[in-house]
Amino acid sequence: MERRDFLKGTAMAAGLTLIPIGIHGWAAVTQNPGPSNKRLVVVFLRGAVDGLNVVVPCGDSRYYESRPTIAIPRPGTSDGAVDLDGYFGIHPALESVMPLWKQKTLAFVVACGSPDSTRSHFDAQDYMESGTPGRKNTPDGWMNRLLAALPDPHGPTQAVSLGPTLPRVFSGKIPVANLPLGRSAARPLPLDRPAIAAAFDQLYSGNDPLSRAYQEGQIARKQLMADLQEDMQEANNGAPSPIGFANDASHLAQLMGKDNKVQLAFMALGGWDTHVNQGGTQGQLANHLKALGAGLGVLAQGLGNTYQDTIVLVISEFGRTVRENGNAGTDHGHGNTMWVMGGPIRGGKVYGDWVGLGQENLYEGRDVPVTTDFRSVIGIVLERHLGLTDTQLMTVFPGTTKSEQDLTQLNRLL
Repeated sequence: MERRDFLKGTAMAAGLTLIPIGIHGWAAVTQNPGPSNKRLVVVFLRGAVDGLNVVVPCGDSRYYESRPTIAIPRPGTSDGAVDLDGYFGIHPALESVMPLWKQKTLAFVVACGSPDSTRSHFDAQDYMESGTPGRKNTPDGWMNRLLAALPDPHGPTQAVSLGPTLPRVFSGKIPVANLPLGRSAARPLPLDRPAIAAAFDQLYSGNDPLSRAYQEGQIARKQLMADLQEDMQEANNGAPSPIGFANDASHLAQLMGKDNKVQLAFMALGGWDTHVNQGGTQGQLANHLKALGAGLGVLAQGLGNTYQDTIVLVISEFGRTVRENGNAGTDHGHGNTMWVMGGPIRGGKVYGDWVGLGQENLYEGRDVPVTTDFRSVIGIVLERHLGLTDTQLMTVFPGTTKSEQDLTQLNRLL
């Protein structure tokens, strides 16, 4: 069985005006810019998650022929996938996100990814974070360019990155707050000692660029640390804190709920490069997916009413091969599945142009093709959710246009 979900509808119904920009291209112009309380969270799964075992094409027998040991059984069977729409199912380890699917605030876009053909983790991640596939000389990341396009003022906590270092996606001219993950998130730094802090404050008290960067960083850290400390104290008085991603997602939800100036957030999770012993219903990938699903559920719940104004994107640099390899794993592929969740999403649907797993449809005879550019999905979110004009969108993703096909596929997503 092959499935093509061409989503019919008009952009006019979503409050957009379409203008032609070429023979095959269209631009969507937002008529009413969105308010500043709209939030965007990006979760990057580094290592290339196996999208075919996340959203499973249970209706295509070739999936099972290609994966004799790691395929996820059909819905209704023992340890089978959880049915989504009669053709696609979701890995059973992700059952914790099914309430979001049923509430229609979770959707998936299949056969989605970067048009660049690289199978290098380093290059693919760089292209996806710079937003310019195939161009290695882009100096900044697309989320920093987005931050520059959003209305002023750019406060020190308007954008937050959770991780050990500032990621490529946030590199650029606009300052971004950065917080470590896990137990180290609230660990005091040498700079937190009063004597050292006073010395640095005096050293960088001027108005030069380095001093301003230091001052902004200190303001951001103090604001975020205060929120984190309050959250951890509240958790100690109640149930034990969740671990891993769920714990970090809980902290992020608390930060975004307490500080309405936090508009953009990014965090990355590793461990998705499953060349060996990937597992099917149980095993390495299943364990990671269970933690991912639990964390996303915690994030949605922890945001509370803020969830209605928040969109979460879960992306990965590329997918994995259709056929499993000789080590019961999968190798680097091409097309993948993107998650889109949040209050504004018209969820409960699998979006994208799915052409099936026939040999004639595979990219280079081995991979799911990319039929939807990842920037088209993000672009729809930036326009309709954050209120960017077409001109502003072109500064975030320079040199791109949304194809008429992508617009048709995605115009019901929001």
